Amino acid sequence: MHLTVRITTFFCSLSFGLLVGHAVAQQQGSNSADKPRTIARLVWQDTADQTLRWGDLQRIGNEWRLNALTVDSIPKLDGETQNYVQMESIGNALVAGIHDSERGAIGSGWIAVDTGVELEAHGDHFHARYSRSPKVVHSQIDADQGNPAHVYSYNQRIYIANDAKNGFTIVTPPKDSRSPWGWKFFSGGGNHITLAGVANSWCYATWADREGDHAGQVDVVSTDPSSNQPNRSFKLPSGGLHGATTNSGKVFFAPADGICVVEGDGRDTTPEHVQHIPLGTDSKSDRPNRTGAFANLRSWVLFHYGTGDQSMVGLIDASKPKAHLVELSVPAGDGLSLSTPKCFAAANGKEYAWIIHHRRNSEQIEKLTAVDLDPNGDKDLSDAAIVKTIEIGTSKIEGHSGYHEIAVFPNRRAACITNPGDGTLWIVSIANLEILAKVTVGGSPTRIAAFGG
Repeated sequence: MHLTVRITTFFCSLSFGLLVGHAVAQQQGSNSADKPRTIARLVWQDTADQTLRWGDLQRIGNEWRLNALTVDSIPKLDGETQNYVQMESIGNALVAGIHDSERGAIGSGWIAVDTGVELEAHGDHFHARYSRSPKVVHSQIDADQGNPAHVYSYNQRIYIANDAKNGFTIVTPPKDSRSPWGWKFFSGGGNHITLAGVANSWCYATWADREGDHAGQVDVVSTDPSSNQPNRSFKLPSGGLHGATTNSGKVFFAPADGICVVEGDGRDTTPEHVQHIPLGTDSKSDRPNRTGAFANLRSWVLFHYGTGDQSMVGLIDASKPKAHLVELSVPAGDGLSLSTPKCFAAANGKEYAWIIHHRRNSEQIEKLTAVDLDPNGDKDLSDAAIVKTIEIGTSKIEGHSGYHEIAVFPNRRAACITNPGDGTLWIVSIANLEILAKVTVGGSPTRIAAFGG
């Protein structure tokens, strides 16, 4: 399906028209002899009709092109009762979870997409070939998939939380194009499950219960097929678990109160083995601050907490024997709340976190803040500092979907931000946070991934 696309750049003051099939930002004095250069292949979820779109973003001088298409063999979802949830990539493959409104009875599960990008090694870098279109190579959608919500990538495997089955599925990509995808279900965790996979040996699966027998419960599940280790469970000081990750052999959890950290060795965990890190108290509700998700950069774990002008980004070096909280104030302002940081190393040698300020039940202009995580370059993120904040387009939040999402291009010089509320993708320079182009793709583009070399 070809879409009509409009691209606007900020390098000139011309008005650009709408072109069918593909679009070029017209610029006075551009060199028509220049050859288009593919910057990245983009794959994104469109929540307007619950499908996956893709396009090769190309550049000629300061002009940008994108031909927006629909992924081949994509299953047809009922937009009223089925929707895409989180998605993760391994190499140049993509796995997306699918959720339904009846706890999996209508049809839920996951799909695997071959993005069609091939990388050739050239010394210290890769060249990308975009010779094949993306297509769905495996579809596992039925009434027995437990209604996934959270999808994670650990150690070249995909972990899918099967909430309605109180367990999770580990998906393994094939070794070559002729081999099938592999997957296996494990019992562990309950309700709205979050997962931390450790060294392909253990998975720490949470229970979301705030009260009752399972409040604060974490199940430790052996995922090594050669191991006969028994599964275990332990309790954290508070329930309402929503968020888990692993880094440097430790596992981090997001309960209703602060952060909890344990060793990820699969052994018995007693209360004295749990380190609780308080995040202060909300001044309006008087409830303990918490977070809902984590990001990783090298040995550091990052997350957000607090509200309004008291919003913070927390940083913890997981390589240290005892976790120590570093706090960075990132005021969100009234009517806005911070997203989980998007952390990455850029082509200029710097390390950044990009944080989006989303709006909920307000008409506030949404924003993007860039944080230089290591201003003095000593690999210690304790001196992280805000570089710049800019205004961005609009979201269209409904449940867990419709948020702005960020995809960093393979060249690490620019990134793409989705704007579900106005159907655009914005191309933003990493070095100075300048908007290079606005690409109108229509619909409601949200979760996005970039592929290439």
